Amino acid sequence: MQTLSFQFSAGHPAQGRALVGCVGSGDLEVMLEPGTSGTLAIAVVTSVNGGEQRWQQLFQRMFSDQQMPALNITIHDFGATPGVVRLRMEQALEELSHV
Repeated sequence: MQTLSFQFSAGHPAQGRALVGCVGSGDLEVMLEPGTSGTLAIAVVTSVNGGEQRWQQLFQRMFSDQQMPALNITIHDFGATPGVVRLRMEQALEELSHV
Protein backbone atom coordinates (compact mmCIF):
# COMPACT_ATOMS: atom_id res chain seq x y z
CA MET A 1 0.00 0.00 0.00
CA GLN A 2 1.17 3.50 -0.75
CA THR A 3 -0.24 6.95 -0.04
CA LEU A 4 -0.07 9.60 -2.76
CA SER A 5 -0.47 13.26 -1.83
CA PHE A 6 -1.72 16.13 -4.01
CA GLN A 7 -2.50 19.81 -3.34
CA PHE A 8 -4.47 22.45 -5.21
CA SER A 9 -5.47 26.00 -4.37
CA ALA A 10 -8.90 26.44 -2.81
CA GLY A 11 -11.18 28.98 -1.16
CA HIS A 12 -12.59 29.01 2.36
CA PRO A 13 -13.04 25.77 4.32
CA ALA A 14 -16.04 23.60 3.48
CA GLN A 15 -18.97 23.67 5.90
CA GLY A 16 -19.54 19.93 6.23
CA ARG A 17 -18.26 16.41 5.74
CA ALA A 18 -19.13 13.64 3.30
CA LEU A 19 -18.44 9.93 2.97
CA VAL A 20 -19.32 7.84 -0.09
CA GLY A 21 -18.47 4.24 -0.82
CA CYS A 22 -17.19 1.68 1.62
CA VAL A 23 -13.75 0.18 1.28
CA GLY A 24 -14.77 -2.71 3.53
CA SER A 25 -17.13 -3.97 0.84
CA GLY A 26 -14.41 -3.88 -1.82
CA ASP A 27 -15.55 -0.51 -3.10
CA LEU A 28 -13.86 2.85 -3.61
CA GLU A 29 -14.21 5.11 -0.55
CA VAL A 30 -14.03 8.92 -0.61
CA MET A 31 -14.05 11.04 2.56
CA LEU A 32 -14.28 14.85 2.50
CA GLU A 33 -13.60 17.02 5.55
CA PRO A 34 -13.14 20.78 5.99
CA GLY A 35 -9.55 21.77 5.29
CA THR A 36 -7.19 24.67 5.84
CA SER A 37 -8.22 27.89 4.10
CA GLY A 38 -6.65 28.12 0.64
CA THR A 39 -5.73 24.43 0.31
CA LEU A 40 -7.39 21.42 -1.26
CA ALA A 41 -5.34 18.46 0.07
CA ILE A 42 -5.85 14.97 -1.32
CA ALA A 43 -4.44 11.69 0.04
CA VAL A 44 -4.92 8.56 -2.08
CA VAL A 45 -4.32 5.21 -0.40
CA THR A 46 -3.73 2.66 -3.15
CA SER A 47 -2.26 -0.75 -3.79
CA VAL A 48 -1.70 0.07 -7.48
CA ASN A 49 1.92 1.02 -8.23
CA GLY A 50 2.82 3.66 -10.81
CA GLY A 51 -0.51 5.51 -10.87
CA GLU A 52 0.61 8.89 -9.55
CA GLN A 53 0.55 10.64 -12.95
CA ARG A 54 -2.94 9.26 -13.72
CA TRP A 55 -4.24 10.59 -10.39
CA GLN A 56 -2.57 13.98 -10.96
CA GLN A 57 -4.22 14.32 -14.38
CA LEU A 58 -7.63 13.32 -13.04
CA PHE A 59 -7.48 15.88 -10.23
CA GLN A 60 -6.19 18.62 -12.53
CA ARG A 61 -9.17 18.06 -14.84
CA MET A 62 -11.56 18.17 -11.90
CA PHE A 63 -10.13 21.02 -9.83
CA SER A 64 -7.97 23.36 -11.94
CA ASP A 65 -10.77 25.30 -13.65
CA GLN A 66 -13.07 25.92 -10.67
CA GLN A 67 -12.69 27.37 -7.18
CA MET A 68 -13.21 24.55 -4.70
CA PRO A 69 -13.74 24.93 -0.96
CA ALA A 70 -10.76 24.04 1.24
CA LEU A 71 -11.00 20.31 1.84
CA ASN A 72 -9.02 17.36 3.10
CA ILE A 73 -9.94 14.48 0.80
CA THR A 74 -8.98 10.89 1.59
CA ILE A 75 -9.48 8.23 -1.07
CA HIS A 76 -9.12 4.46 -0.60
CA ASP A 77 -9.16 3.40 -4.24
CA PHE A 78 -9.28 -0.42 -4.04
CA GLY A 79 -7.85 -0.42 -7.59
CA ALA A 80 -10.76 1.56 -9.07
CA THR A 81 -10.63 2.90 -12.63
CA PRO A 82 -10.46 6.68 -13.26
CA GLY A 83 -14.13 6.71 -14.31
CA VAL A 84 -15.28 5.17 -11.04
CA VAL A 85 -13.03 7.52 -9.07
CA ARG A 86 -14.52 10.56 -10.79
CA LEU A 87 -18.07 9.29 -10.18
CA ARG A 88 -17.40 8.80 -6.46
CA MET A 89 -15.70 12.21 -6.21
CA GLU A 90 -18.71 13.87 -7.86
CA GLN A 91 -21.04 11.98 -5.49
CA ALA A 92 -19.09 13.19 -2.46
CA LEU A 93 -19.02 16.80 -3.68
CA GLU A 94 -22.75 16.69 -4.35
CA GLU A 95 -23.40 15.29 -0.88
CA LEU A 96 -21.24 18.04 0.59
CA SER A 97 -23.27 20.70 -1.24
CA HIS A 98 -26.46 19.50 0.53
CA VAL A 99 -24.99 19.96 4.03
